[in-house]
Amino acid sequence: MTGQFQVIAPDVKLGRNVRLFHFVNLYGCEIGDDSKIGTFVEVQKGARIGARCKISSHTFICEGVTIEDEVFVGHNVTFVNDLFPRATTADGQPQGEADWVCVPTRVCRGASIGSSATILCGVTIGAGAMVGAGAVVTKDVPAGAIVAGVPAVVIGTMDDSHSR
Repeated sequence: MTGQFQVIAPDVKLGRNVRLFHFVNLYGCEIGDDSKIGTFVEVQKGARIGARCKISSHTFICEGVTIEDEVFVGHNVTFVNDLFPRATTADGQPQGEADWVCVPTRVCRGASIGSSATILCGVTIGAGAMVGAGAVVTKDVPAGAIVAGVPAVVIGTMDDSHSR
């Protein structure tokens, strides 16, 4: 299925009422019911986005990323899935699928990730946690924690005054 300025591969699994904006690139991924995918978003094969999520524009969600239900992802968020990225093998040949290891990342239910954050692979962002804009997440974020900075550190917790 393709729309104006959209590339949606036939192997994409879209839930009910998924809203896709222009200039999206989706292949081999799964997107849950009632989620919104903003302009200039790429979601790669094997990535999963749950139900009722909002993925804002210019975001890159790579293979190995699982985003659970009700997660907010701000503009220009980048996920990383390779601890040791290289363009070529040791003998100078272009790397292929077998030449690197995809390291999974999980964003748990109800978490929020601020604009321009970078999420390194192998981490879990706990349920209801909040990642500040521009943060670089290099280790697990506890459920309900607020993290910010480079590298991201816990600066507080979500309490009743911060929740909906």
